[in-house]
This record gives sequence, structure tokens and C-alpha cells, in this order.
Amino acid sequence: MPSQNQIRESITSTIIEALKSGNLPPWRQPWTNDPNCGAPCNIVSRRRYRGINPLLLRVACTRHQFQSKWWATYQQWKEMGGFVKRRPENVPQGTWGTTIIFFAPITKTVIDRHGNEVEETFPILRTYHVFNLDQVEGPFDHLRPGNAVLSSGELEQRCEHADQVIAATEADVRYGGNQPYYDPRGDYIQMPFRHQFSGFDFYETMFHEVSHWAEHPSRLGRDANEGDKYAFGELVAEISGCYLTSEMGLPASETLDNHLAYLDNWLKAMENDPKFIFSAASRANRVADFILSFSQTEAEESEPAIVE
Repeated sequence: MPSQNQIRESITSTIIEALKSGNLPPWRQPWTNDPNCGAPCNIVSRRRYRGINPLLLRVACTRHQFQSKWWATYQQWKEMGGFVKRRPENVPQGTWGTTIIFFAPITKTVIDRHGNEVEETFPILRTYHVFNLDQVEGPFDHLRPGNAVLSSGELEQRCEHADQVIAATEADVRYGGNQPYYDPRGDYIQMPFRHQFSGFDFYETMFHEVSHWAEHPSRLGRDANEGDKYAFGELVAEISGCYLTSEMGLPASETLDNHLAYLDNWLKAMENDPKFIFSAASRANRVADFILSFSQTEAEESEPAIVE
């Protein structure tokens, strides 16, 4: 069984390879979602995956040209009346399923500083394999990409939803000038006017800056072990912003002009520390969930919407 560090190193290598491939980073999606595409979800629970797992599943989609957002284990597909297709000859053995992780709670008895026996719970990293709907035969045609047509009206509704999510935060957004940024001292977001953006770039940029806004000490703040590394903060905002556009069903830009300056730093950090991408992905999930929480109803908040 691989050690905790070996699991992290293997997964980090997968992300590094994807970033070096010249393709878009695995958190970016430059097209509008078909209702059966987008943020990876489990077919049984209908909950989206969390932490590092969305990045790993996006890497697999790029590698195998999968389009569906639906994933499940071999056994889950079988119980739903489907079966996983045989591995194609051009796919190396052991790579047809996609490895994702979860943290399993482990309890052990320890002796505290007073000499008493106490139970202590801590997480252990575990892996399991999932398969995309595109790899599965069965009664799932209604869930396949292309079988649900997106109308212009639905797209307008998605933009309205994104506007509502932004407005619900009550962040201080000021328009004007020619450069988007978040000012932590004044605690406000500066944005160019909407007409200055092309396509859906307005929402991607806005969600990026709102992600920085969420990290203000009066809101989420930063974890002590994160320090104040600028590149780390930019990676968190980059991933969180893309998660939010994907949640709204909107595309992220294909251009990375604003982020290429950080790419080398991100790669070096990942190569030096296998925990770096795990920390960034986990933090981005927390930031995105915090931003979405302002516009969620009590029923939505009580419904567990995430799987690891």
C-alpha cells in the first residue's frame, strides 16, 4: 500500500504533467456547460467532488477526451444497471480508471500528558477508482452530453444567477479604470466597466477578485500555515474563480495572460512540496463555498452538496 507521501507525490506529478503539457490547467473550462457537463459529480449522490479530486478528474477528461460530468465507482455503475467498457488497447494498463482520494477518519487510543488513555481521531489519505459515464454502457442516454439542449434563455438565467451570487456577498465593487484588483486595505473590488470585457470574461474576472475579497481577515482570513505568499493567494483565487464560473455553468477564458507570470512559481512550489496543490485546491473549495453561501437558502445549506 502506498504511503501518504507517495500518494501526494503521485497526484502532484499528475497535475504538474498536465500543466506542462501546454493544455489549459485542469481547473479551467473554456466552454459553456451542457447540463450534463461541467463540475465533476458523483452519479449516485449527485454531489460534486471536492479538494484535489476535481482537478484529477479534469486531467482524465483531457487525457481521454471525456465530456460527461458524471462519475462513479465500478460497483456503483454496476448497481445502476451499467457496466464499464473494456480498456482500449491504446490505454496503458492501470490507467483506464481514474484515481481520486478521500480522507478516512482513523481512531486510535493514545496516552495524554496526564497519563490517561484517550481516543484521538485523525485523517488518513485513501485512494479509490472512478469511471466517467463516457466509459460506461447502460441506460443512461438522458444523462449523456448533447441530449439536453441549452437555450439562449437558459444562458441568460445563468448570467442572472451569477449576478445574484455576486450581489448577495454585498462586496464593495467599484467600477472604472482599466485594471481589475482587490484592495485589502480599503476592502473593495475595483473593476473595469462590464462593456470592456469580451464574452463571459467579466464573470471570470469578478469571481477571481471576489475570491480575494473572501480572504479578508474579517471573513475567511488566511490559515496560519499559508503565510502570505502572493503566488499561493493567486493560485487559490484562480482555482476558486474557475470553480465558481463552472458552478454557474459559464465558461472560463482560454487565455492565461494574467496568470502566466505565476505558472513557473506554481510549478516550482508543487515540485518542492507535494502538499502545495492539495492546500491550494482545498482552500479554493472553501473560498468558493463561502462565496456561494451568501445566496444559498437554508434548505440548500443543510443539504450536503460536496463529496471528497
